[in-house]
Amino acid sequence: MQIKLWINDREFEDEISPDTVLIDFIRSKGFLSVKRGCETSNCGLCTVYLEGKPVLSCSTLAMRADGKHITTIEGIEEEAKEFGGFMADEGAEQCGFCSPGFIMSVLAMKKELKNPTEDEIKKYLEGNLCRCTGYMGQLRAIKKYLESQI
Repeated sequence: MQIKLWINDREFEDEISPDTVLIDFIRSKGFLSVKRGCETSNCGLCTVYLEGKPVLSCSTLAMRADGKHITTIEGIEEEAKEFGGFMADEGAEQCGFCSPGFIMSVLAMKKELKNPTEDEIKKYLEGNLCRCTGYMGQLRAIKKYLESQI
């Protein structure tokens, strides 16, 4: 099957098998920030934006993205660096393996929710797992980041 899509505003056209998942297609094009974690849609490491909305690329067929735009963390580098600084300041970045997917989710939440409560933040991010932290540093970083955006 032939597909054409855009990753971070770069056009890609390729022949794929019908069962190709989006994470494999994206990584094959050199966007290695998109990582494999659980492969069961539970950890959030593979989060990308499909037409501006967060999706789990490990459970999204590549053909679903045909004709559409995908954004990885490489495509929002400046915004990601800004939030990453808040994470570093709060000691919330340990090994960093989960950071790209987590940052993608936080930045999507910022666009979707206006002035979220702590409970709304936790609910929005409940599908993002981190094996290194206790989440408190991440929560502090999110709150300070959102406050800085007002």
